[in-house]
Amino acid sequence: MQVLTKNQTGPYPAYFSRYISQLPDTDVFPMMDQQAEALQNLLQGLTEEEALYAYGPGKWSIKEVMGHLIDTERIFAYRSLCISRQESQSLPGFDENAYVQQANFNQRTLASLLEEYKLMRLSHLALFRGMSPAMLERTGLVNNNLVSAQALIIISAAHERHHLNILRERYGLGLE
Repeated sequence: MQVLTKNQTGPYPAYFSRYISQLPDTDVFPMMDQQAEALQNLLQGLTEEEALYAYGPGKWSIKEVMGHLIDTERIFAYRSLCISRQESQSLPGFDENAYVQQANFNQRTLASLLEEYKLMRLSHLALFRGMSPAMLERTGLVNNNLVSAQALIIISAAHERHHLNILRERYGLGLE
């Protein structure tokens, strides 16, 4: 079984350094398994009302953070898939705030968001683990920036770590 660490990113836009620098130098695949469990543990006991909490004006609710994690990982996984298959077109960027604004995350149940997240994560890990080392090292363009397929996987893990920390620190979750 292959191992993928933050030191194996290959090229990626400098913007993502702020996420990647927070990762330990360990295999991201087991880390992503652990993140899924940690997120479930953080949120499973919340009521629907508690899941609508936002820590400040203009900030996302807990449900919106969940939706953002789902959308972002789905987009990064798609990009990684395209690049691993040698897509020659530049893949589009996206505006995370516009995506959350256009979604109906606050109208959904927390349980439905957690279930979608769980299924999405399992699917993506199967996809990622099935990529050969050569596929992972391939590069392509995202929003006209050079990035490797493996960097997108590492960025997914780093992005989720960032938001798990925000849920703990700014939303006060898991601080018994």
